[in-house]
Amino acid sequence: MAASVGAEEAAAAATTTGKGDEEEREQRLEGDGGDSGAEEAEVVEAGEDDEEDTDSSADGEDEEKENEAEIQRLEEQLSINAFDYNCHLDLIKLLRQEGELVKLRRARQKMSELFPLTEEIWLDWLKDEIRMASENPDREKVYELFERAVKDYICPEIWLEYAQYSIGGIGQEGGIEKVRAIFERALTAVGLHVTKGAAIWEAYREFENAILETVQPAAGGVPSPEQQQTIRAQLEKIHTLFRRQLGIPLLDMEATYAEYEEWTEEPIPDSVTKNYKKALQQLEKCRPFEETLLVAETPKLAEYQAYIDYETKVGDPARIQLIYERALSENCLVPDLWARYNQYLDRQLKMKELVLLAHDRAVRNCPWTVKLWNQYLLAMERHSVDHQTISENFEKALNAGFIQATDYVEIWQAYLDYLRRRVDFTQDSSKELEELRSAFARAVEYLKQEVEERFSESGDPSCTVMQNWALIEARLCNNMQKARELWDSIMTKGNAKFANMWLEYYNLERAHGDTQHCRKALHRAVQCTSDYPEHVCEVLLTLERIEGTLDDWDAAVQKTENRLTRVNEQRLKAAEKEAALAKQEEEKAEQRKLSRAEKKAAKKAKKPKAGEKRKVEDDDGEWGQEEEVEQPSKRHKGAGDEALAEDEEEEMETETGLFGRSVPRKADLSSKPKEKAAVNQKEAPRILHDSNKDNVTVFVSNLSYSMTDPEGKLRELFESCGEVAEIRPVFSNRGIFRGYCYVEFKEEKSSLQALGLDRKVLEGRPMFVSPCVDKNRNPEFKVFKYSTALEKHKLFISGLPFSCTKEELEEICKAHGTVRDIRLVTNRAGKPKGLAYVEFENETQASQAVLKMDGMKMNENVIKVAISNPPVRKASERPETGRASQSMVPRQIYGARGKGRTQLSMVPRALQRQSTPATKTENGMVQN
Repeated sequence: MAASVGAEEAAAAATTTGKGDEEEREQRLEGDGGDSGAEEAEVVEAGEDDEEDTDSSADGEDEEKENEAEIQRLEEQLSINAFDYNCHLDLIKLLRQEGELVKLRRARQKMSELFPLTEEIWLDWLKDEIRMASENPDREKVYELFERAVKDYICPEIWLEYAQYSIGGIGQEGGIEKVRAIFERALTAVGLHVTKGAAIWEAYREFENAILETVQPAAGGVPSPEQQQTIRAQLEKIHTLFRRQLGIPLLDMEATYAEYEEWTEEPIPDSVTKNYKKALQQLEKCRPFEETLLVAETPKLAEYQAYIDYETKVGDPARIQLIYERALSENCLVPDLWARYNQYLDRQLKMKELVLLAHDRAVRNCPWTVKLWNQYLLAMERHSVDHQTISENFEKALNAGFIQATDYVEIWQAYLDYLRRRVDFTQDSSKELEELRSAFARAVEYLKQEVEERFSESGDPSCTVMQNWALIEARLCNNMQKARELWDSIMTKGNAKFANMWLEYYNLERAHGDTQHCRKALHRAVQCTSDYPEHVCEVLLTLERIEGTLDDWDAAVQKTENRLTRVNEQRLKAAEKEAALAKQEEEKAEQRKLSRAEKKAAKKAKKPKAGEKRKVEDDDGEWGQEEEVEQPSKRHKGAGDEALAEDEEEEMETETGLFGRSVPRKADLSSKPKEKAAVNQKEAPRILHDSNKDNVTVFVSNLSYSMTDPEGKLRELFESCGEVAEIRPVFSNRGIFRGYCYVEFKEEKSSLQALGLDRKVLEGRPMFVSPCVDKNRNPEFKVFKYSTALEKHKLFISGLPFSCTKEELEEICKAHGTVRDIRLVTNRAGKPKGLAYVEFENETQASQAVLKMDGMKMNENVIKVAISNPPVRKASERPETGRASQSMVPRQIYGARGKGRTQLSMVPRALQRQSTPATKTENGMVQN
């Protein structure tokens, strides 16, 4: 009792001291204000600077009005879209700046209901509430707030703040025990933290030492037997804390051991020393992982995973849990990390409160991940959570904003499995069975209405939900009539042409139906199946061979023969049509070959003799005419066409025709630039392109036609990649540069390095650099350096101002992660199109950038940000066109946090319309 009273007196004294400091400061300020001389000086100074004060006051009022208008705008935006994460942050920042404490508390409350808050946001909120708390009810509210804060993430700083705040309430009844309980919980949560756990242990010991001081007798006094017993008990508490801490591997534990030696009057027991040395050895094993984390760059996923693997081998569940929590505090938007953590808790710890809290935190951080919701539903069922709570969480999952249509099928199947396990099928009817049937019907309707409208695809083309429903009705409820109705509905949804679907239905009838319905199903299958009709025909004949009558057998044989005859006729017609098309292609190719041969022969016939060439060598005009005959030899066998990307093929086919003309155009001899180009032609060596040198040659196109000295400029540019053997620019008959050329290197590695100059801007245009490949030998070769698949670590940004530079965009993006590459999309002339691709280091950073950048403004432009997922290019059905038709396929429409419930927009909204034609702009970035 004496110890308790003494502790309360110490706490009261500490509280009084704090209040005394504040009163002293107030009195000092009042005293300064009472100085009449100071007041007069202030009045004089104010009189002299009256105009400046007025301006300052006006500026302050303007700023205040702007802030109020911005606060109102943010509140309106949140009323429309409550899941705008950045909008919440901006509103809280402004309200805190303006001192709107009531609105600030409400804004923080709304945000915490939707999202887990970071350590910084919680600490700011807690400190504001602590300053405002004065009465006991207010302290209880702060305690409740701390309890919410420590559940979001494992943060040593928040636990330390919680413990220190609780010390201020030890004057209340049971205050000391409450402080000790909070410290013990803090030690359980973060006491094993190698780098930050020691702070909690030291704070706990300081608290117990303070209690010890209050129970000590006055100087020179003799303690009573009761006081001696209290002192011994308190000393034992401190001894225990020292010994517990020394058995845990923590940084600077050597200093803790030295402090214990100095503090204790007794020798340290051997058992404590032994545990200390063991912990010290364990610390040395952990130290490399801690040092790696210290120097690693965010997000440190690989480093944390290595640490987790090590702790898993050691096998201490508490340490494994803590390292998972540390990793998640820095990577809260990585679904796979949450999934692995929850799986570990489900299989190893199996503590209901801990497991369910972790699952709840996972779906709050990554609500768009269906796997986490499935794990949550299973965990709730595993720990016997009431049905109402599970149903409510399932409804939250439906509103979470999944990124694929198939995700909704998966979550519905998980919930339907749960409902099926609740039903007692030994009863003919029950409330649970009716609820299951109602849920199946709702699932079918939901997938048809909600999912198909949003994603333009069903997500369940094989109708697996309906198949499961039919199987339950047939096998568990003995209701074949309902099962047949469901299969009729399945077949009307476009599945009647697939043999495997009919065989699934047949197997169901075979197991739970009758032979008559089996026969009927197979007859329909023979009639409707288009992919493998032979298979269903064979199954029908097998059925009749085993169970059918002679009439049944004859009917089956006749039906299968007729069907297979029609199928073979259709296949023969298709083969003939394909052969005819192939023949047409061969004839066209032969005609083109003959045409090229005739043109080549005509050019040779018109080519002047060597003597005639020397005779007119001094005549510039005639020389130019002669060159227009020789010039096409530089473009031998259309090698330029073979080096172009997909979006250049059409233009280059036209240019091939230019070189095939047999009648040269007359050069304009009065034009000086053309004369200069002709002279450059004359000086250039007349060397045909050797296809054997393709490996050391690159093809450069999309150059400016007005480039005066292409050879010189390109040589200066490409010499940075290696020694250049030759540069062969291609000119027209008139001596005009055609915008492309060949660059031949001495070594192959130089040509590979030169490909890195692709899209480099030269004289205001992005030049295209591609390998030199003979398409006659490699007809399928395509130069398409960017990926057309979903890339979760890359963003597609649209709506950018045309004036936006790469540096400006990088400055914005790097605030959300490590930017590895930025590509501004331009047209062939180098003009910006308001589009860009940004590659982050990993998909976590890209997801965070989508959440924070989508919908933001850049120079009055509202930009749209999504994960890069370009549309698929479909091949043309007409082979004679020679080019693949480009069309949009049904796309997955995701969404940003705020559309529905915490959605991520993974597709540019400009591409969500199916009717929009696909652009020829390169659509992706270089894959790792």
